[in-house]
Amino acid sequence: MKRFCIAAGVALASVIAAVVPAAAWQPTKSVEFVVTSGPGGGTDNFARIVQSIIAKHKLIEQPVVVLNKGGGSGAEGYIYGKGAKGDPHKVVFGTNNAYLLPYVAKLGYKLSDLTPVSALALDEFLIWVKGDAPFNDAKAYVEAAKAKPGSFKMAGSQSKDTDQTLTAMIQEATGAKWIYVPFQGGGAAATQLAGGHVDSNTNNPNENIGQWKAGQVKPLCVFSPVRLAKSDPIHDGKGWGDIPTCKEAGLPLEAFQMPRTVWLPAEVPADAVAFYADVMEKVSKTPEWAEFIARTAQTARFMKGKELTDFVAKDEAANAKVFKNEGWVIN
Repeated sequence: MKRFCIAAGVALASVIAAVVPAAAWQPTKSVEFVVTSGPGGGTDNFARIVQSIIAKHKLIEQPVVVLNKGGGSGAEGYIYGKGAKGDPHKVVFGTNNAYLLPYVAKLGYKLSDLTPVSALALDEFLIWVKGDAPFNDAKAYVEAAKAKPGSFKMAGSQSKDTDQTLTAMIQEATGAKWIYVPFQGGGAAATQLAGGHVDSNTNNPNENIGQWKAGQVKPLCVFSPVRLAKSDPIHDGKGWGDIPTCKEAGLPLEAFQMPRTVWLPAEVPADAVAFYADVMEKVSKTPEWAEFIARTAQTARFMKGKELTDFVAKDEAANAKVFKNEGWVIN
């Protein structure tokens, strides 16, 4: 009888273990948000607003610390993530440079060294010219550039990065040719345009908003399928929603958008990926996130799983085509 009771108890325990799932994965120590840019950059702002929302709403029980590793246009942060293989306490914040950098530079990591978690927003790109430029729409500016090939200067952040890629796409789509002038960040590109040292730039909204408020620069069009969300007037009675899309303006290039992405190292548990994807989705639904998106004139779009991997594949293919045409690909 005693042996029967013991056997029955073991069997019952096995049944309970089978029907009651193990507790969902949770961080067991401090979580590092590894930022693939320097302090104050767009990716840094992205990671820090996510950190503050997590703290306010108590979405992660463990402390979250931000670590900037922006060297090599962000490669430093991704290499750091590679070195943390299997550690779900290292969360890497980046953009599409996670999968594009290895095309144009010999680096110590590849995309398979990272695990995709989510994307929370799309950064928009616009054509900006000086505030007193004679061009009031993108088509007029492009036609002027076509009439004098190589005489207009297009400023951007970094070489062989998003701004130069977009410039190459505009050139291919329109037949116009610019002298591309790289600077260390969108802030410098904005300053150079406001000072009249270049003719245009392809900055994000947040990078040029100060100069637009002052009337030093003006936007001609945005590379988005739809207009930006309505906003309060920024200059001369116009806000973000008043800027036409570049397709509306007559440019045969509908969209160019940069995702704000979140990654984990390779070989982390699947339930850890699910945990962070769930946290990021909760962040994306908070009023604080909505305010951040409105303030920076980004487009809110949460992606995870297949939606994210499909977006990455499509974006990677479009950019890789430009890299190959421009001869930037490192073999």
